[in-house]
Amino acid sequence: MERRRLGRTDIEVSALCLGSMTWGTQNTAAEGHAQIDRAIAAGINFVDTAEMYPVNPISKATIGRTERIIGLWLEKGGTRHDLVLATKHSGEGMRHVRGGAPITAQSIPEAIEGSLRRLQTDYIDLYQFHWPNRGSYMFRKNWTHDPSGQDPVAVRQNMEDCLGALQDEVTRGRIRAFGLSNESAWGTAQWLAAAERTGGPRVASTQNEYSLMCRLYDTDMAELGVNEDVGLLAFSPLAAGLLTGKYQAGAVPEGSRLSLNADLGGRKTQRAFEAVDAYLGVAGKHGLDPVQMALAWCMTRPFMCSVIFGATSMDQLEVALGAADLELDGEVLADLDAAHRAHPMPY
Repeated sequence: MERRRLGRTDIEVSALCLGSMTWGTQNTAAEGHAQIDRAIAAGINFVDTAEMYPVNPISKATIGRTERIIGLWLEKGGTRHDLVLATKHSGEGMRHVRGGAPITAQSIPEAIEGSLRRLQTDYIDLYQFHWPNRGSYMFRKNWTHDPSGQDPVAVRQNMEDCLGALQDEVTRGRIRAFGLSNESAWGTAQWLAAAERTGGPRVASTQNEYSLMCRLYDTDMAELGVNEDVGLLAFSPLAAGLLTGKYQAGAVPEGSRLSLNADLGGRKTQRAFEAVDAYLGVAGKHGLDPVQMALAWCMTRPFMCSVIFGATSMDQLEVALGAADLELDGEVLADLDAAHRAHPMPY
């Protein structure tokens, strides 16, 4: 499995990252542990989680359960140095954690302490902020996003304060690197500038949604990421399962994400199904598995650090792992570009 450098840190992560957000709702602890074991055997060293996981559904009763499942794997004898562990601090509006309070210098030590306890480790490799305090255009909010109510002075002060708290955690050895999630180009640039001013940890990565069907990252964020060495950790690279083709023609497989989330977080539109047909057509034309094609395409992008995928069965995991050895030729890439131009922004 190819390894890639995480930002300007000395951490190397696999080009595929095992996502864990279903462990504790759609998956049992034993299933999560089996996925970790199989992923490591395939060369994956990177596992992503969050204090608010699992999802489908999110509830106050299950907060932290996924981190605990990973901690149980370590308690059972899992080797810590086999893994690069990434987790996230919940933020503004995430009401199930700390009542949806914003991320502050005061909240950071408490949140890290909780994650370390559940994960049964004494350090976190990549500590990410799950959602900007000022809001975000991610998760279909781009259609109505209005930043005019932001206070840039207050935003920058909060960033400096948070970086001070994060640097304290780096000094204590409780975190190794810092990343963002659901961020914009302006926000990422402000974090980078704040790190230069304060000497706090530099942003190593941004975890944003990215797939053949969600390419908001391709313009300003791509330029910033490449020029500033802030790698993308792509989540939902299969468009919440749409790109597998399993939801075409009105199908709703039992136990699938669509059976639990009726609109797939705003992704379920008629144009989305039309776009999926186009991508399935490309896969069929070239004799490719659509899951492997979608993941392998993400890995070709010049700003990509690692592609986060999830699985609810070992069969799904095996298929996804095959993407690591798939090399897409120029004809496939051209056909995928043509499909994107014909079906831009399908949700």
